Amino acid sequence: MTVPIRAAVAALPAYQPGKPAPAGSFKLSSNENPFPPLPGVLEAVQASCAQMNRYPDMGNSAALEALAAFLDAPELPVAEANLALGTGSVAVLYHLLQAVCEPGDEVVYAWRSFEAYPIAVQVCGAKGVPVGLKGDATHDLAAMAAAITPRTRAILVCTPNNPTGPIVRHDDLVEFLAGVPDDVLVVVDEAYIEFVTDPAATRGLEIWRDHPNVVVLRTFSKAYGLAGFRVGYAVAEPRLAPALRATSLPFGVSVPAQAAVIASLAAHEPLMARVAELVAAREELVAGLTDLGFDLPSAQANFVWFAAREQTMAYAAAFAEAGLMVRPYAAGDASDGVRVSIGEPEANARILTVAADLPR
Repeated sequence: MTVPIRAAVAALPAYQPGKPAPAGSFKLSSNENPFPPLPGVLEAVQASCAQMNRYPDMGNSAALEALAAFLDAPELPVAEANLALGTGSVAVLYHLLQAVCEPGDEVVYAWRSFEAYPIAVQVCGAKGVPVGLKGDATHDLAAMAAAITPRTRAILVCTPNNPTGPIVRHDDLVEFLAGVPDDVLVVVDEAYIEFVTDPAATRGLEIWRDHPNVVVLRTFSKAYGLAGFRVGYAVAEPRLAPALRATSLPFGVSVPAQAAVIASLAAHEPLMARVAELVAAREELVAGLTDLGFDLPSAQANFVWFAAREQTMAYAAAFAEAGLMVRPYAAGDASDGVRVSIGEPEANARILTVAADLPR
């Protein structure tokens, strides 16, 4: 006799990480920041390692204090009681769904969107309700509203959407929330918020202020360049934040990760200078691809999306042959495509070279 595995776990779709880059290649498959650590971060991490014989502060006290001070503003007050840290925003999402979902509950999300969503939903025994994107790769909020039932416990909104790139408009989300029952959790996933330049984009913290059932997720993995340390956070009303901490892994955020968060928040000015460089590179790449005849969705994160469909694996192979490891999404349907991260200048130039010969 073998130990039985929960049916929900046995049926989980596999998360596909971005492929590593062999020597001489560029890794453009994981939306990582290509810059080295921000000034002062490496030094803070190295100093913190002298305490590696001690457990991390389970309450993340110093990191939460620094984060609350960074986010707090007179018009949008944020306190430590509103915050919860985890090992990446995806881990915080797992904690959220575990805190609010019972087996059989439903979670609505756009599709295609972040591929961890269906996994997180199934792990807690809930049922995913994917709602197709519109033709321009944006969320179909009207269809998502129509998908709400008495069993709906949570709705996931990814803005900018990973992997397609467009934002959810602030006014559209406000209108959408007016029709969502107050007891349904709405997660506004802003993992790429620092790269957004569209003034119409969702302003997550404003929406959170006005809607107690809204939780905002953000991460230090992307713009801040701390992907290797895995730190994300939630901004939530004070009753939800402790529930997140209760469902999280004890001592999950390591000593050096907490030190990196504090030092990164202190380096905001050089961070935004780097973000500006990446945004400029994104815009230059989009313009070049448009000149080549590609009709791309609006790119508001640190990547571009090729709606390659049946050509998805051919695109990925062509990029790989040129030393560019990209991220294909190939489920065999109309949502298939290739996501390509903004990388080093040489990598971005090589993207255009390869794209010139790709089939349309």
